[in-house]
Amino acid sequence: MGTLKVHLIFYFLIFTAIFYIITGCSKESFNPLIISEKNPRYFTDNRGKAVYLTGSHTWNNLVDMNPLSQPEPFDYVSYIDFLKSYNHNFFRLWKWDLLIVNGENGNDQQIHYVDLHPWPRVGPGQALDGMLKFDLTQFNQEYFDRLRNRVELAAKENIYVAVMLFEGWGLQFIDGAYRNHPFHPLNNINGIELDTAQNASGFAIYELINKKVTLLQEQYVQKVIKTVGHLDNVLYEISNENHSSSTEWQYHIIKYIKELENKTGKSHPVGMTFQYKGGSNHDLFNSPADWISPNQEGGYRDDPPHSTRGKVIISDTDHLWGIGGNRQWVWKSFLRGLNPIFMDPYYHRLFEKQHSPDWEDIRKSLGYTRLFAEKMDLIDMVPDRVSSSSGYCLSKKGKEYLIYFPQANEEIMEVDLSMEKGSFNMEWFNPATGKYQTGISVKGGEKIRLKSPFNSKDAVVYIKLI
Repeated sequence: MGTLKVHLIFYFLIFTAIFYIITGCSKESFNPLIISEKNPRYFTDNRGKAVYLTGSHTWNNLVDMNPLSQPEPFDYVSYIDFLKSYNHNFFRLWKWDLLIVNGENGNDQQIHYVDLHPWPRVGPGQALDGMLKFDLTQFNQEYFDRLRNRVELAAKENIYVAVMLFEGWGLQFIDGAYRNHPFHPLNNINGIELDTAQNASGFAIYELINKKVTLLQEQYVQKVIKTVGHLDNVLYEISNENHSSSTEWQYHIIKYIKELENKTGKSHPVGMTFQYKGGSNHDLFNSPADWISPNQEGGYRDDPPHSTRGKVIISDTDHLWGIGGNRQWVWKSFLRGLNPIFMDPYYHRLFEKQHSPDWEDIRKSLGYTRLFAEKMDLIDMVPDRVSSSSGYCLSKKGKEYLIYFPQANEEIMEVDLSMEKGSFNMEWFNPATGKYQTGISVKGGEKIRLKSPFNSKDAVVYIKLI
């Protein structure tokens, strides 16, 4: 029996090795993200490291959107390569609820047709756009296959994905939006009984007014979880910029996801992003969400605060500017313990036809900050306003410091090591070029004055105990 046991163990090990070779899996696999108890500014996995999330997202990375009645497919593989080229590891996977997105009031000046949708168009009868009506009790498997495939491809590249479940901005700000929503009574066969006379805007779709609507939404959410809930790189986002009265509905959907996932034994972070117009960051912090994306209240655009109140903050240019930002914002956000991401026009392929040199700067800066996040012992580092004259510092006291000087060519740069012992190595980084330069070693026990070796406006310095 002893020999047989040894043989069984041997063959099990051989089988396990072959499995990992064939599937490309690593023995050091990790679990879905959870908020770190040690440093709740960040997510972590079962390897005990902080997972800093940063990256670019664009509007049509899930559904196809083009000014054609049959939208051209989005090149998702090229998009993933684009993210990898900038060292990004996170994006929002956009959901559009409307059938047509009218950009005529913006810079785009075009009408975009949206495809695919979660529900099939099987009739009987025609919807308001002349095509078959939706059946909201069935699912369009092609949509969910695409969803799963795109999240899986991101997982292979170690990229995390926030799966957006609903989209609320379009219903508020696009002309004729409600008539182009699958839940409009004339666009489906399900008799959901939204009173178009009393609710011409359709806002009640994203409120807890109609139980039949809420049930259909819960069934859809359940289908999404069945589709991607087995994957470790998933986060959920309830809705992009829904109206302010959607708060209780969003809280309900957050709790519903958590209840469903508690039954499966595999939970993923659930996020709530800023409600525009009329929303409040207070409602985000008071929500049952694990992560939030605030608006500019409290300085998130110019001088980001560092308090998390138990939630991971994914600071998104989408909710701060729409399309905007600069590299200074990226570094300030990172040094205050936030996870910055960029609403990316992606080379003018949709909506935004203007160009800003800041876009490329932002993309590169997001990747640069991630390099430092992985280089440092980030799980032990906290925002530190007092150790540097700039106030932008992540520090593990007595061990390592990462400091950003937004005005390095103008301000006096000081680092306070007066309470520290030992010698420290210093390394400079140029945020404008991505170039490193070794600095001098310094001793603890005093305040030190620094001079940037670069001609650029801003500078980063990394100081670590020898």
